[in-house]
Amino acid sequence: MDIYEQIVQLRREGRRGAVATIVNVRGSIPSFRTAKMLVRDDGSIVGTIGGGCVEADVWQAAREVMESEKPRTLSFDLNQDPKYDTGLVCGGTLEVFVEPILPQALLYLFGAGHVALSVCQTASNAGFDVTVIDDRSSYATKERFPAAHEVHAFDFDEAMRRFEPTEASYIVIVTRGHRDDMRILRWAVQTRARYIGMIGSKRKVIGIFKTLQQEGMAAHLFDRVHAPIGIDIGAVTPEEIAVAITAELIAVRRHSEAKLPHMSWFKNRESEPPAENTSDVHSCCEEHEEEPHHS
Repeated sequence: MDIYEQIVQLRREGRRGAVATIVNVRGSIPSFRTAKMLVRDDGSIVGTIGGGCVEADVWQAAREVMESEKPRTLSFDLNQDPKYDTGLVCGGTLEVFVEPILPQALLYLFGAGHVALSVCQTASNAGFDVTVIDDRSSYATKERFPAAHEVHAFDFDEAMRRFEPTEASYIVIVTRGHRDDMRILRWAVQTRARYIGMIGSKRKVIGIFKTLQQEGMAAHLFDRVHAPIGIDIGAVTPEEIAVAITAELIAVRRHSEAKLPHMSWFKNRESEPPAENTSDVHSCCEEHEEEPHHS
């Protein structure tokens, strides 16, 4: 396969990579303008930009670009730097642009109620491939969620057996009941998902956290959890809540360094009062699912 086919395959497999392209040349170099090299996440390469120390330096930069997910431009003066005088170069200068190859962002949306409906639409518009899961076949339909990549009417336990989230996966838990939220969260924190968010008041979140800790789950497993979910924008309606949730997904996806007003108790639990003092503290992203349970 050529380099472009390899890029497509990497993304389909949910893997990372980086592509290095010669973008500017002055003088003589041991390759040609626009030469490309793909570096996969396992360190293997496809293509070449000329070999030697230049290629080794670019390989190292590509590994760093994969981690930061931000592109870089490298400049090499083959006439001035003696380390490039290896007999493989011909002199001259060149610039190499290194860009990350990232897998498609996958969002597993547990729940198919009012909030999920709006989250599916806003997250899809933001570039996430959304998979909706709910145990009610009358709710989990493609007709109800036309923007979803996949819709499954699964029992939640079955869904948790079927799906294996990767580092490119995001999990949003917006079911209609605390019991379902807790068992999905129990599973989610043990996956490789990049982001986990759960709807609910701080009181509910603290209660679930303490219950799972009493089961023996380590506190550090919850470091990726955003609950209450979403950025604090004062959202009230399902549509507004979806905007708050999607904004948080984007912030995580883009490595935002801004100090955002996250509502997550997990992010601030060191300074939070004990659970018994939070009975009147509620998130604007409390549950909005009022549908009765269908057996």
